[in-house]
Amino acid sequence: MNTLFRPRDDRILAGVCSGLGHRFGVEPRTVRLLFLLSCLIPGPQAFLYLLLWIIIPGERRTTI
Repeated sequence: MNTLFRPRDDRILAGVCSGLGHRFGVEPRTVRLLFLLSCLIPGPQAFLYLLLWIIIPGERRTTI
């Protein structure tokens, strides 16, 4: 499996859903949709998203 990081090129807000999708081999759109649907039920989804934004490292630039 790939390592977990927030990609630079496929971000909508912070790249958390995109990073999770790439890590687990799922389309980022699917992860985004599941997150939006989970926001319809009560829970700490926004807090969890912010926490993952802080924890998951951003993609590093490669210099040649």
